[in-house]
Amino acid sequence: MTAGPVLLDAPSRRRAGAGLRGIETVDPRDVDRSDRLALMRSGELGSVHSWELVTAVDGPGTRLTVFLSGCPLRCLYCHNPDTLAMKDGEPVLAQELLARVARYRGIFSATGGGLTLSGGEVLMQPAFAARVLRGAKELGVHTTLDTSGFLGANATDAMLDDTDLVLLDIKAGDEDTYRRVTGRSLAPTLRFGRRLAERGVRVWVRFVLVPGLTDAPENVAAVARHAADIEAARPGTVERVEVLPFHQMARDKWAELGRAYELEATQPPTPEATEAVREVFRSHGLTTY
Repeated sequence: MTAGPVLLDAPSRRRAGAGLRGIETVDPRDVDRSDRLALMRSGELGSVHSWELVTAVDGPGTRLTVFLSGCPLRCLYCHNPDTLAMKDGEPVLAQELLARVARYRGIFSATGGGLTLSGGEVLMQPAFAARVLRGAKELGVHTTLDTSGFLGANATDAMLDDTDLVLLDIKAGDEDTYRRVTGRSLAPTLRFGRRLAERGVRVWVRFVLVPGLTDAPENVAAVARHAADIEAARPGTVERVEVLPFHQMARDKWAELGRAYELEATQPPTPEATEAVREVFRSHGLTTY
C-alpha cells in the first residue's frame, strides 16, 4: 500500500487510543503486590492505556498502535496527557497483547503494516516492551517504537534487534528550548539517535512545529542538523522526517484532567509556515513530509 499525501498528514490529526476493548486486563485483586511487581520486572505484565488500529500514522501500512502508560517528560503540547502516569493504565499480560497482534497478521501482511508501541513513553517499561517486541517478531510482524529517546539507555541491544523502525521525536534542537518544552535534557535523545544509526535501525524523525515555542529559525535549523547527523552516521538510517503542525485536539483532555495548559491560546502554524520548515530539513538532504 502506498501512502498518499493525505495519509502522510495523518499524524497531525491522530487521536489517542480508544480504550482496551477486546484486551483482557488483570484484576489487581487477583494478584498480590509482590507478584505483580515480579511480573512487571520480568516483562510479563505492563501498564497499558489503550490501543487502536490506524493506517499510515505510526509507521508504514495498517498498524496496531499500543499506548503504554508512564512518561518522564512533561511536554507543554502533550497530545496524550492521560498517559503520563503508570497508574493511568491497566495491567495487561504480554501474552494477551500478543494474542491481539496475532489476530491482525493478515492485515499487516497485506498492507506492509505491523505493531507500534507508543505512549506515554514506551521505554518507561523496557522489560514489557522487549517481551512484546520479541513475541511480535516471532509472529513475523513488523515492529516500531515511538519514543522521545530520552530513556534510550533503557533499550537493550536485543530490544533494538527486535525493532524494525523507530519514530524518534526530536522535540527541540537546543538545550534551552528542549528544557522549556519537556522539562528535561536533549542530550539523551541525541545519544540514542546515534546509537540507532550504529545498530542499523531505521528511523523516522518527528518534529512538532509549535508557534512561539519550537518555530524559531535557529531551533528548527538545529533539529535539522541533528537529524542530518544521525543520517550521516550511517547513510540510509533516517528514512524520512515528519514535521507535524501543532494542533489543539488535546486541549479538552488537559481540562478534563484539571491540568494547567500553557498553550491554550496558541494557534496552529499556517500551511505556509509548516512547508517553510519542511524545506529547512530538505535542504539537509532529508526526505521530509
